[in-house]
Order: sequence, then C-alpha cells, then structure tokens
Amino acid sequence: MLAKLTQLLKYSIWLLLVPIGLFALYTWATLTWVYSSGERAGYVQKLSEKGWVCKTFEGELILVSMPGTQAEKFFFTVRDKAVAKKINETVGKRVRLIYEEHIGIPTTCFGETGYFVHDVQPIDQVWPEQQLLDTQPMNPQTAQ
Repeated sequence: MLAKLTQLLKYSIWLLLVPIGLFALYTWATLTWVYSSGERAGYVQKLSEKGWVCKTFEGELILVSMPGTQAEKFFFTVRDKAVAKKINETVGKRVRLIYEEHIGIPTTCFGETGYFVHDVQPIDQVWPEQQLLDTQPMNPQTAQ
C-alpha cells in the first residue's frame, strides 16, 4: 500500500512539475528571443509605474511626422528603472526610443506591451521645413 502511495505521489509531482517547467521555458524563450527591434521618435506623453506584484513602467510616445498631421501613439514598456529615470528627465522634449519587440509573452507581469524600451536619446534638431518657415515671413497675398 505504501509503495502505491509513493508511486502516486511521484506521478502527481511529475504531473505538476512538467507543465510548470514548460511554462517557465516558454516564458524565458519569449523574453529572450527578439522578434524585431527599432527606434521611434516623438514626445513622451506619459510614463507611469504599474502592476500589483510585477512593477513595470508603461508609457506613451506621441509620434508626429509633420506639423498639422494626426498624431499617433506608441505604447511601450520599460523594465529598467535607470532607463525610466532617463525617460522622465526628457518628458516634453523630442526623444528617440530604442526598443525590442517580444511577441507571445504569456502574462502582463513582464509588461503590458510587447515593446520593451532599453535606451532613450534626446533629439536636439529642428526640422529643415520648420527652419524655412521660421526664417521667411509669410506674405498674405501669395498664400492661398
């Protein structure tokens, strides 16, 4: 009777550990493997720390291609506090966010989006079109 109980206990442990191990392996793979990487430029509108147990920084970048066009939002996640601090220092300024996209992440504990920002760079340039508009006075008779 004790042998059957021991065998049932071993079987139950294996039945529990195998799915947990597979889930952990899958989670590790989705966080390690990078689907795509790139850069987005715009203005950081919001960055806030969220999460009950797993704290991450969730933010919004406003992408404006040209003045007068509809702005697009880029939602991103920051897992590193040092990067989040750098982003908070540049709120309201034009910045370049360098990110990696991870797909298939099984839980929002690692971030609400699949776009993980790992660096931020301020952009201190003026668009050539904006320079031209700023230096040339507009003639109301020629504008239509």
